[in-house]
Amino acid sequence: MPVDHKNLYVGLIRLHLLHHAAHDPIFGLGMIHELARHGYRLSAGTLYPILHSLEAGGYLKASEQLVEGRRRKVYRATAAGRRSLREAKAKVQELFGEMFEDE
Repeated sequence: MPVDHKNLYVGLIRLHLLHHAAHDPIFGLGMIHELARHGYRLSAGTLYPILHSLEAGGYLKASEQLVEGRRRKVYRATAAGRRSLREAKAKVQELFGEMFEDE
C-alpha cells in the first residue's frame, strides 16, 4: 500500500497559498490548478477547508468578485499573513539549506 504523505505537505501548501495571496488575489479553482503544476493533487474538499482555516487564523481576508456574471470568492493576504509569510520564508530557507547541505 502506498504511503500517504498529504499530512507532511499541508504546511507547504499553506505557505504556497499565502505566498500567492500576498501577490495577487487567489481563488480556489485557480489554486487547485496552480498547486497541480507543482505536483499537489488537491480536491476542492481539501483545499477550501485550508483556505477557510487561513482566513479564520487571520492570514487571509475573503471578498467576492463578479467574474463573467458569477460571484467568485477571492482571498488576499492580510498584513498579519504577509508578516507571517516573511517569518516563514526565513525558517524555510534555513531548513532547506540544512536539508540539502550534503548534496
